[in-house]
Amino acid sequence: MTFSRRDFLASTALAGTAGSLLPRSKADSPRSRPPKRQKPPAKTVAVVSSVWWYLSHTYHIAGRVLDGYMVGDEHHFPEFGIASAYVEQVKASDMSRDLAKEHGFRVSTTIEDALTLGTGKLAVDGVLLIAEHGDYPYNAKAQKLYPRYDYFKKIVEVFRTSGRSVPVFCDKHLSYDRNKAFEMVETAKKMGFPLMAGSSLPVTWRRPELEFKLGTKINEALVASRGELEIYGIHDLETLQCMVERRFTNTDGKPADQGVKAVTCLQGDAVWKAGDDGLWSWELLEHALGRSPSRNAGDIRSNCRRFPRPTAWGNFVKGPIAFLIEYLDGCKGTVLQLDGHVADDTFAAKVEGEAKPSSCLFYLPPPPGAAFLEALTSQVDKFLATGKPPYPVERTLLTSGILDWVLESRVQNSKRLETPDLDIRYAPPTDSGFMRGDYVKPVK
Repeated sequence: MTFSRRDFLASTALAGTAGSLLPRSKADSPRSRPPKRQKPPAKTVAVVSSVWWYLSHTYHIAGRVLDGYMVGDEHHFPEFGIASAYVEQVKASDMSRDLAKEHGFRVSTTIEDALTLGTGKLAVDGVLLIAEHGDYPYNAKAQKLYPRYDYFKKIVEVFRTSGRSVPVFCDKHLSYDRNKAFEMVETAKKMGFPLMAGSSLPVTWRRPELEFKLGTKINEALVASRGELEIYGIHDLETLQCMVERRFTNTDGKPADQGVKAVTCLQGDAVWKAGDDGLWSWELLEHALGRSPSRNAGDIRSNCRRFPRPTAWGNFVKGPIAFLIEYLDGCKGTVLQLDGHVADDTFAAKVEGEAKPSSCLFYLPPPPGAAFLEALTSQVDKFLATGKPPYPVERTLLTSGILDWVLESRVQNSKRLETPDLDIRYAPPTDSGFMRGDYVKPVK
């Protein structure tokens, strides 16, 4: 029997189709068809959120609790699962109701119900407080009035009523109001429950993987960034602080004085003049921009001046913007928001005794995966499993306070403001906790 070319091609095509229909283990395809949980989680958490829509912070963080995520070459599920969700703003874009049906968690109409599961007593092992995105007003300082503090108070009330507490993670800054932020940290300490907060920037990937040794003498540091003034300002400050905090050690048993004595916020051409006058370093900016894959061609001053208002921004403050931060020990910190010239986050610092500044990119893998929030989720995962924050909440208390003061400076015509309440002390973590390697992991 002989086969024509047509017969041969038809037979091989059929064989290929048959092969593709053979059952495969989902362990072989975690990037496209990840496995489901095989057994109930050992612990449960309540999600307390402003919104749960596509690509929101709740989508990314809580979604990785529900569906798991890759750790190395394996698919990983957190030790904890979601028992309930309170979502304040439920509109047509809401996903929480459908996900509750799919994954079997409770939909709660109050924060108290989410934490007690209708029992009247605390019935979960942790709380994810994620108040980011949603329809909330702005105040005169360009702060979006997210209800993190209000949610926190209701969570604490359940703790008090129940006579016990559990770890709480608060996404991004603690509160737009530094006094409320101080109260949140003090309440957690008095009641004895672990509190973790902060941005994804300190734990995302770095290119190169720059980590200063503890005790490195950093004289001046700069972050070149972008984004809506306050909403992205906390990311910028967290990026700066996770680097400059390492000018201290954690081996003497004493919390280091990370405090800030004064801040100034500049806007428009005053930013460039401050650089010319030596209030921030053009050299550091050049080294930071040397790490930026998004850097625009042309003059930075023209690019920033021509930047149009993005349609997605709820509040537009014309840039460029500079945060000038004077630390108590003499270190100088600068944040530059340079929309129109860059659309990423880079860092540079002058280290005593080194001729060339150190620099890196804080790499943020793009949506829809937005894996920088996976980097944050992995740290929250460890926190809820151990009850130990991977880095001190005082870091985010400091950045929350700096941000509030900086925005106050702007509305006071860029007045230099002394910050006596930012004498904040904490020891930096031994391990910075950022993601090593690469998010991209080719199949072996």
